[in-house]
Amino acid sequence: MSFMGILTLLILINVTTRYAGLPIYWIDESAVYATVWLTFIGASAMTRLRLDFAVTMLTEWLSPRGQQIARIISALAVVGFGFGLGIMCWLWMDPIGIARTGFDAKAYAGETFNFLYTEHTQTLNWPSWIVYLVLPIFAVSMTLHGLANTLEDLGIVGRSAFPGFQATTSTGIN
Repeated sequence: MSFMGILTLLILINVTTRYAGLPIYWIDESAVYATVWLTFIGASAMTRLRLDFAVTMLTEWLSPRGQQIARIISALAVVGFGFGLGIMCWLWMDPIGIARTGFDAKAYAGETFNFLYTEHTQTLNWPSWIVYLVLPIFAVSMTLHGLANTLEDLGIVGRSAFPGFQATTSTGIN
């Protein structure tokens, strides 16, 4: 919700300043990054709430037991994706490698040719790695949400009740 508010505010400021003939260029970049963060965090939350997209042409023809198995397989695929992305983020961001150089970004880049910690955004001049932190956050949260959905589908834990929301599965069964 915070990112939606920030994004709305940034776009309103951008429209107003451009209309006045005094555009603020860093607003565009801020809006893009807010959109990226909103998308990744929103995708993970939508997965947990079971609001993600699903193609049900095949599963609607299955028995209730077959639909449950399809939901479990789907949730496990989400877990696999999140876990794989987490491993890729670990290798890319290499926290042990950057710590080994005493958090000296230039020394780390010289040793590994990984320039993640030396790059900055164009107009905001923020370190790029801060913007990219959304990827490991997404990977961890997507993995945890997929595991929670899997445990619910297996009947190990009860379905969570979200205030004002009736959870439905990707196959439309409550």
